[in-house]
Amino acid sequence: MNAPVIRTIETASLGDRSYLAHDGEVAVVVDPQRDIDRVLHLARDEGVRITHVFETHIHNDYVTGGLALAKETGAGYYVNADDEVSFERTPIRDGEVVKVSPGMRVRAIHTPGHTFTHLSYALESVDGDEIDAVAVFTGGSLLYGATGRPDLLGAEHAEELAHHQFASAHRLTRELPDSADVLPTHGFGSFCSAGSTGDTTESTIGKEQEHNPVLTDEEDAWVQSVLDGLGAYPAYYAHMGPSNSAGPDAADLTPPKLADRETIAAALKAGEWVIDLRTRTAYAAGHVQGSVNFGVDGQMSTYLGWIVPWGSSLTLLGESPEQVEEGQRELSLIGFDEVRAAASGSPADWTDQPLGRLERAVFGDLAQVRHHRPVTVLDVRQSGEYEGGHIEGAVNVPLHEIVARADEVPAGEVWVHCAGGYRASIAASILAAQGRSVVAVDDSFDEAKAAGLSITSPA
Repeated sequence: MNAPVIRTIETASLGDRSYLAHDGEVAVVVDPQRDIDRVLHLARDEGVRITHVFETHIHNDYVTGGLALAKETGAGYYVNADDEVSFERTPIRDGEVVKVSPGMRVRAIHTPGHTFTHLSYALESVDGDEIDAVAVFTGGSLLYGATGRPDLLGAEHAEELAHHQFASAHRLTRELPDSADVLPTHGFGSFCSAGSTGDTTESTIGKEQEHNPVLTDEEDAWVQSVLDGLGAYPAYYAHMGPSNSAGPDAADLTPPKLADRETIAAALKAGEWVIDLRTRTAYAAGHVQGSVNFGVDGQMSTYLGWIVPWGSSLTLLGESPEQVEEGQRELSLIGFDEVRAAASGSPADWTDQPLGRLERAVFGDLAQVRHHRPVTVLDVRQSGEYEGGHIEGAVNVPLHEIVARADEVPAGEVWVHCAGGYRASIAASILAAQGRSVVAVDDSFDEAKAAGLSITSPA
């Protein structure tokens, strides 16, 4: 029996994966992102025709490309029959089997927990009467070492959904062989996961039964642990469900109009967001004063969508047209389509004013400075990270709250840090745009204690 070929399409900035599975001729796609050109290119490279598109659930962390892909390819679009949507789809329910080709089929498994209507899909090879479940697309149900979070439909549903999530994970282990590959959509840095998925990049049902707490712990203890561990999630999530239920179009990646110096200056004067997409190192060396650094080398769209108000007009600055296109693509995945203008090149091309500079340092520098003068240490990690251990005397304002709570940051010199430097640069650039004296600590928090800083750990 020839197993289907499965290809993964990574969206690292959101911590998500989409999948294309084929038998050499026809293909199914699961949970495609809005930029469907990536899927179409992969199908072309594999020499296959997309005939079926499946959604595991109405997504909360990105705008789907499922409907647009189905329209483009003529594929059937399979969405849970119980999901309330505003577009035509092929309704599918628990237990239904979709024959993709003589040797490949997909079986729907109701796995509520991330949402009430969540489906997983078993990918099965068929050879006469022999059927082999080779993989299961688990969406936001069973992840690597964790599960999808149960609170995105509202805190009032979280406990009930957590119990559903527990039952769903165990159902998958009963219905699928230990050898079946587990192929989740979330869990690679996505805020849709509950619990840490670590650095795992592949797993099976059997491996998850050995290591995943949802499969090794007692139900009530697991549920309580999940509920206690839930942190904040990006503000833009509130807009994803309605958008996906309405049936979004594919991403429009038409290049925005050119932003000249006057356009950029006018945007800043109007209080609009001017986004510098370059690395934090490049931004620190010289930038347009008032611009904010969301480097495309990190989770740019996640944090921008968390901080920048929904529907804001954006101007993008990048070192190359390709970097601007990458930024525009990433933003389109979360529905930020209001990119009014963009420019590429260097900061000297973008302004007539003196360039801004952002001082960078490491924790060793901070330890030395604190011996000589008073400075504020601003920790912009999540509250759970802060409570797990922080620099003695540090002020905690999580990155996503920095705009609303900037006045809580004490006056004077501020040293901003996170866990690795990316979030610190965003926060520092926001404060610097407000005229604050800021130093961005570009270092791993693991180095803080070794540098001589006192760390307050939980009791």
